[in-house]
Amino acid sequence: MISGLPMTVPDPALPDRVRIHEVGPRDGLQNEKAVVPAEIKAEFIRRLAASGLSVIEATSFVHPKWVPQLADAEQLMPMLADVPARLPVLVPNERGLDRALALGVREVAVFASATESFAKANLNRTVDESLEMFAPVVARAREAGGSVRGYLSMCFGDPWEGAVPVDQVVRVSRRLLDLGCDELSLGDTIGVATPGHVAALLTALGEAGVPAGRLAVHFHDTYGQALSNTLTALRHGVTTVDASAGGLGGCPYAKSATGNLATEDLVWMLEGLGIATGVDLGLLTATSVWMAAHLGRPSPSRTVRALAHQEH
Repeated sequence: MISGLPMTVPDPALPDRVRIHEVGPRDGLQNEKAVVPAEIKAEFIRRLAASGLSVIEATSFVHPKWVPQLADAEQLMPMLADVPARLPVLVPNERGLDRALALGVREVAVFASATESFAKANLNRTVDESLEMFAPVVARAREAGGSVRGYLSMCFGDPWEGAVPVDQVVRVSRRLLDLGCDELSLGDTIGVATPGHVAALLTALGEAGVPAGRLAVHFHDTYGQALSNTLTALRHGVTTVDASAGGLGGCPYAKSATGNLATEDLVWMLEGLGIATGVDLGLLTATSVWMAAHLGRPSPSRTVRALAHQEH
């Protein structure tokens, strides 16, 4: 890295610290056609934790038929017992929760949709039916002393329905939180959000009584808007941002979703704003370069490419 860069210019209107919810090992790898061995996944997670990431979504207890890449969840989780980070997992239903609880996992996430079309495509249920399915998952996880994150996909646009009305997203958001979710991650699943749309949704959620402290944002960079959308969310009080090391991943049911916001791109921006993340950008970049070599292609992250180029 070039000394003194990025230059730090704090903005008093922004939070002084942001928690990054790293999704690379789960959301980033789930679409990879060639199965990544559990040992490589475990080493990836260890390296991410060593870079300073404190929340790393490790895997999903989904049926192996639907996401073969994550069929090794039972094998992977015991390999991570010594990792100094929170390691939440995705659970699609009560069966997935049972598998996670049996391994001692106490931090889980459910994955809902703001639109009927995506609920049908992804869950084969209506929005109402999917929320009914999640109710016992959330209740049982909390009874077990755990915490639950609710992912809400298609918050800004849907490949079948187009633009998603803000009030529709607010309604489903409130219902997920009312189930007992501790945190709600607002997903721009196909990457079509713009800063004005983000501001409108966060304003409406605030007016509906949802505090920004219970929200996270999850942007895809399909149209190059992920960082500007993130900055808008920070200005509206959000302090938890989902990102994927090296920009890995998209969505298996949203073909145009080119990738998650790269964690390195996010950290570079936040460092320039004087916002603490606890992440060592050099170590994180090296981790993404290492993972890209295993996947056989370069990282799409502009920051990874720029910093890796400086090393040579």
